[in-house]
Amino acid sequence: MEITNVRISLRSEEKLKAFANITFDDAFVVRGLKVINGANGYFVSMPSRKRADGSHQDVCHPLNNEARKQIEDKVLEAYEQALKSKSGVEES
Repeated sequence: MEITNVRISLRSEEKLKAFANITFDDAFVVRGLKVINGANGYFVSMPSRKRADGSHQDVCHPLNNEARKQIEDKVLEAYEQALKSKSGVEES
C-alpha cells in the first residue's frame, strides 16, 4: 500500500502544529492525524475519539513499526514543505 497524497492544515498552537489527511493508493483517506511538538521532537498522532472515562482511543492505527514509520515520514515531510511554503522559502 502506498501513500499517494498528504494534505496539511497548519495550526499555531503550542503543541498541535498541524492536522493531516493521508490518502492510500488514491482510494482510501484517513483524516484527522495530528502533528504534535513533543518533548523529543515532532511526531504524528493517529485520529482518536474520547471515551466515556475521559481517555482517548485511536480510531485507526498502523499494525507494525514499518507502517508507522512510513506514515510518520510522509506526514512530517509534507509538514516541513507546508512550513516552507507558508514562509515563502522555496527549495533549490
